[in-house]
Amino acid sequence: MICMQVLILVTFVQCKTNQLTMRHKILARQERNDSRSMKFTKPPYLKKGDTIMIVAPAGFVADSTELDPGIALAKSWGLEVILGKHVFSKHNHFAGTDEERLGDMQLALDNKNVKAIWCSRGGYGTVRIIDQIDFTAFKKNPKWVIGFSDITTLHTHIHNLGIATIHATMPGGMHSATDEAKQTLYKALFGYDYGFEIPTNPLNKKGDAKGILIGGNLSIINSMVGSDSEINTYGKILFIEDVGEDLYRVDRMMYTLKRSGLLKNLKALIVGDFSYDIAKDTLFGGSHREIILNAVKDYNYPVIFDFPGGHIKDNRTLIFGKEINIEVNESTSKIYYSFLDN
Repeated sequence: MICMQVLILVTFVQCKTNQLTMRHKILARQERNDSRSMKFTKPPYLKKGDTIMIVAPAGFVADSTELDPGIALAKSWGLEVILGKHVFSKHNHFAGTDEERLGDMQLALDNKNVKAIWCSRGGYGTVRIIDQIDFTAFKKNPKWVIGFSDITTLHTHIHNLGIATIHATMPGGMHSATDEAKQTLYKALFGYDYGFEIPTNPLNKKGDAKGILIGGNLSIINSMVGSDSEINTYGKILFIEDVGEDLYRVDRMMYTLKRSGLLKNLKALIVGDFSYDIAKDTLFGGSHREIILNAVKDYNYPVIFDFPGGHIKDNRTLIFGKEINIEVNESTSKIYYSFLDN
C-alpha cells in the first residue's frame, strides 16, 4: 500500500515537473523570438553579368524542358546561369539522395561567384537536409535564396541567421507565370522599388502597419515549430499561403501557431492564395478566410486576404526580411517596399 502511494506521488511530481519544463521551454522560445527581432542583412542586389545557380533541394525535376523557361528568363536579364550537378537526378520522390541534394546546396552557398541561388521547385525534402547545411561561408558572403512552398524551410532557417530571402516563382513554374510574377522577381533581384495595390476583401481587418515581412507556406511553417528553423514572428508582418490542404487542417495549423505564441505579437498578417476543394470542404463550415480570421480575432492588427501569391500563376514576388508598409481601407489594400535604406 505504501509502495503504491509512493508511486502515485512520484508520478504526480514527474507530471508537474514536465508541465513546468514545457512552460519554461515556451517562455524561452518567446524570449528568444523577442531577442531575434534584429535588423536583417540584405544580400547585394544583382547586376548584369552576375551568376545564379539553380539547385534542387526537394522534389525531382522531370527533365530540362521544365527549367528551360526559367533559364531563358534569367539570361534575358543578362544573368549567367549554372546548374547544380544533381538538378536532374531522381531518387524516389527526391532530386537525388539527401547527400546529393545537400552537396549541390552546399556548393552553391560556398561559391563566392554565385550571387543568387534559385531553387528549381518545391515538393518535399528540404527539411531532410537543413540540419546538415553549413552556413558559415554564406553568413560571411550572403546571397539571395529564391523559392517558395517547400523552400519555406530555407526561408525560416536563414531568417534566424538574420539574412533576407526572396519568396518567388521557381524555374519549374515560369512556363505559366504571369508577367507580374516575372516583373516583380526582376525588381526584387535588381533592387527596384515596387509595391502592390489590391481590392479589399470584406473580411479584411483595416489599419496601417510597418514592419519586416517574413513567412511562406503555412504547412511548412507549422512543421518547423519547436525546431531550430522555427519562424520568428515577434514584431513582424507574416505572410502565409498553402495549397491542397483540407480546411480542418488549416484550422488545426492556425491553432498550433496561436498556441505556440506565434500569432500574438505580429504587426500584420497577409494571406495569399489557399487552393482547396471548395465543394468537399463545405461541411466544415466557413472558408479559409473565416478560419484564419477566427484564429487571430483576439489580436488587434491589420489582416489582408487574397494577396496574389502562392501556388498560382500570378505568384508575385515578396522580399522576406525587408521592411514593408501596408495600408488597409474599405476599397483597397496597399503593400509597398521602400528602397531608401539600401
